[in-house]
Amino acid sequence: MTKSILLIGSNGQVGKELQQILPSYGNIISVARPTVDLTQPDTLCSVIRSKQPQIIINAAAYTGVDKAESEAELATAINATAPLILAQESQKLGAFLIHISTDYVFGGNGCSPYQETNATNPLSVYGKTKLAGEEAIQQTCAHHLILRTAWVYGTFGKSNFVKTMLRLGAERQELRVVADQIGSPTWAQDIATVIAQMIPQLTAEISGTYHYTNSGVASWYDFAIAIFEEAQQLGFPLKVERIVPITTAEYPTPACRPAYSVLAYGKISAILGTYPPHWRQRLRQMLTDLKIGHRALGIGH
Repeated sequence: MTKSILLIGSNGQVGKELQQILPSYGNIISVARPTVDLTQPDTLCSVIRSKQPQIIINAAAYTGVDKAESEAELATAINATAPLILAQESQKLGAFLIHISTDYVFGGNGCSPYQETNATNPLSVYGKTKLAGEEAIQQTCAHHLILRTAWVYGTFGKSNFVKTMLRLGAERQELRVVADQIGSPTWAQDIATVIAQMIPQLTAEISGTYHYTNSGVASWYDFAIAIFEEAQQLGFPLKVERIVPITTAEYPTPACRPAYSVLAYGKISAILGTYPPHWRQRLRQMLTDLKIGHRALGIGH
């Protein structure tokens, strides 16, 4: 029997990818602003109660890490209160709730990949609100899957690190990029694929928190170097000649970020029977998609 899947945040980087992939897994109801406003609990409740989905996927979030420092109320409404409402409605319906979270729930003091069971210690308003959303779901909804991921970029959407680098690299000869924050760049398409692959596996026993990123690690500086190397081979217009590694202290931002936020993905890999592809390989594929323009016409040219 075909599952009824409500996708919230269908216009975001991961949401757009899910719209492409999910039809093979069920009957998709995609909603985004202005139909559903995560700051207005009534709109969330009414769409869930009218559609009666069996699975709810929350791909929406307040993701402005620095902006959240001055917009804590808005970030809380979207990242903490809205997941609580979703959890309450899912519990009433007996629906399975899938929610996307972040590596920024960790403090970043370690030097080995974070397991799902490691203690959290968010450093920013963004990280704190995302953790509050996780806790609300864990405490409210019996059947849930929280997927923490990291350093997300995508073919869709206007603003992510890859697209920012391509834009700046076409305008400037020199760029300064932070080299002492370490993580795992992750393509939105792979996150969407993993969520879709988990749908047939959803049982009470599978409920819990999981980590998923592309494999391999990098600093933002390493990531930038790779973006320009791959983009140059593909013929993107670039002026950049020098990328200068700098420290976090040399690039102060309103929000404090973890120095090391690599996530261990063994738990989800064991269920799916596959390990994530390497971030560099997926970066190459994403840039190829951009260049060809099949997925996002006119971007990157």
